[in-house]
Amino acid sequence: MLEKIKGEQTDQLFRAILELKDLDECYAFFDDLCTIGEVQSLAQRLDVAVMLKKKHTYDKIQSETGASTATISRIRRCVDYGTGGYNLIVDRLNEKQESQSEDN
Repeated sequence: MLEKIKGEQTDQLFRAILELKDLDECYAFFDDLCTIGEVQSLAQRLDVAVMLKKKHTYDKIQSETGASTATISRIRRCVDYGTGGYNLIVDRLNEKQESQSEDN
């Protein structure tokens, strides 16, 4: 399934992202790489995935993120039946957030 995006250019992009050290570097790189709309769209999709994993309703997700029901449905399919990318990162973000809450 991942073959649809694999390639030398994509490998280079992902290697570059893995080299970013902090949020400031991410902002600088993605500001150069993407339009504001593209970054906002990616951020919105991740936010939708987070909310889906928390079992929020489509109505709540739509009102809080501005995502269309079509976008929410597409992300739902990825969360439920995709390659596991959303689940991997959302779980890691949740673990990190819980760990930081315990430290405070």
